[in-house]
Amino acid sequence: MTIDLGPTLGLAYVPTLPPERLRELARAVEASGLDELWVWEDCFKQSGIASAAAALAWTERITVGIGLLPVPLRNVALTAMELANLERMFPGRLIAGVGHGVQPWMEQTGARVASPLTLLREHTLALRALLAGERVTTEGRYVRLADVALDWPPTAPPPLMLGGAGPKALALAAELGDGVLLGACISESAVAEIAQRIDPLRGRAGRALVHSHLVAAGVGAQERLEREVPRWGATYASGIGVAGDAQTVAASVDRLVAAGATSVCFQPTEDEPDLLDLVRFLGEEVKPLVSLAGAR
Repeated sequence: MTIDLGPTLGLAYVPTLPPERLRELARAVEASGLDELWVWEDCFKQSGIASAAAALAWTERITVGIGLLPVPLRNVALTAMELANLERMFPGRLIAGVGHGVQPWMEQTGARVASPLTLLREHTLALRALLAGERVTTEGRYVRLADVALDWPPTAPPPLMLGGAGPKALALAAELGDGVLLGACISESAVAEIAQRIDPLRGRAGRALVHSHLVAAGVGAQERLEREVPRWGATYASGIGVAGDAQTVAASVDRLVAAGATSVCFQPTEDEPDLLDLVRFLGEEVKPLVSLAGAR
């Protein structure tokens, strides 16, 4: 699968929601006309692989992205097996994502390593080789494989995204990933700065930049947005997320695309009063107004 440089619009299925809500939400995303659904793997909340498999099975058109699988928790052979299965069962509809994980969570699970970026590099390189159908032997600092190959590699490997926040993590993501995943509490100006910084590091043209974009609409939207940002360990500032009517939300997407984002993944607030109506609003009212995002 070649990653769609769109721009595309999606929705984040934030694991503050209970797993049983995924089915209705995935179907609502597809019905609304949005392009993508992104599921998360957060420690002690939800599994990215299980959520992606279910969402793919319940839908027919949308792309399902996983952001992100924390590599300290996963043997690379298992990651490759699971992603290969999903891509073969639902060809062309999966975007994979890996990252070094939240270090306090990795500590809790006994999986924290001394050099998270070294592990992420080794894991990513081995994962790419396995998904490409190669037979892999490697003896790294953390990743060790002896004559390992998948019996059922995908016909075409799914795009592999990497996430990061710090300069070194972003540089690694730009170097090794088919795209870079950015978090939600990043302002529009910061997205532009990151895009400019990582563009020279992208080894080839056509790599994606996916930005999670906090969004609120309707009564009390601005207040809900400002309450949401601190939940993610940040301080609210202008340009982080968007609150307002369809024209306001669409204009913010246009600015993000102009800044370098190739996909805008809307992230609802935890206290969103009507999630399904918000999905409808984003697909049916906002998407047609986004001047730079061509519909599929």
